[in-house]
Amino acid sequence: MSSGRGSGGGRRGAGRGGSAGGRGAGAPRGGGRGQTGAGGKGGKGRSTGRGPRNPLGQMGPQASAPRRSTNEGLGGEQVEGRQAVRELLLANRRDTREIWMAADLDPAPVLSDIRELAAEARVVIKEVGRNKLDAAARTDAPQGVIAFARPLPDVDLEYLLRPGPGGEQPFLLLSDGITDPGNLGALLRSAECAGVTGVVLPRHRAVHITPTVAKAAAGSVEHLPMALVGGMPKTIQELQKAGVTVIGLDERGDRTLWDLTVGSGPVALVLGAEGPGLARLVRERCDEVVSIPMRGRLSSLNVATAGALACFEVARSRR
Repeated sequence: MSSGRGSGGGRRGAGRGGSAGGRGAGAPRGGGRGQTGAGGKGGKGRSTGRGPRNPLGQMGPQASAPRRSTNEGLGGEQVEGRQAVRELLLANRRDTREIWMAADLDPAPVLSDIRELAAEARVVIKEVGRNKLDAAARTDAPQGVIAFARPLPDVDLEYLLRPGPGGEQPFLLLSDGITDPGNLGALLRSAECAGVTGVVLPRHRAVHITPTVAKAAAGSVEHLPMALVGGMPKTIQELQKAGVTVIGLDERGDRTLWDLTVGSGPVALVLGAEGPGLARLVRERCDEVVSIPMRGRLSSLNVATAGALACFEVARSRR
């Protein structure tokens, strides 16, 4: 995606339980998530101080949230990387069949978390040789841990439009054909941290949740409900009919992101593919198209960086 010049660890508390109301309303989001990076070395029970949010709560086998039956789902059956595997177990949103752990790993708090969570969930951990684990891996650096799970469940678009448990209005992220898995994963991680409540992905001609996406997302895919749609222009119209303000990010934007004013109502941010940006019909359907002002010599940002800036700016302007 071009946003060109002048354009556009520690173990988390088990506080994401679902309820009958809202989007799977759970306990407060600040229920003890450590501020960790990929190494996951935050202290147990450390609060982020953020208020309640409810991406899906716990969507286990008895989940009440609607899901679409499709042969082309989100994916996500193989989860690699320590942070991603820990979040898979913490979210308890889908069954984990088995975890492989390299036999030569040095002790680390995140590995202790994984072992403890796996024991609680009665998930078998197999210690395997490094060569066997690396041969099974589908990312370059699985960090000595691979989990095998059921696919991520996708939800209906209507599910993403439900207010949160405290009446919070939806903040959605729409991907208009992002195909680079590393970019999508990094974008989802930033989006979850910025307070995005749901994600919309095209069913075709776009990357879904591959092992690379899941690892780059650092576990955020376990907490973000995601819908698959057939066409983004039609989806934008459906969102607008439901009262959602749709904002596109593109180098051809009419004004800059810093000039954007967003109210407290439901909002959706649309990001285009790397290079071409938003498709013409998508751009025309948006209520507003904004760009990121560029001050340096380079003329563009990748979609993950541009999307992170936009997500946090929209979140700031909604306060």
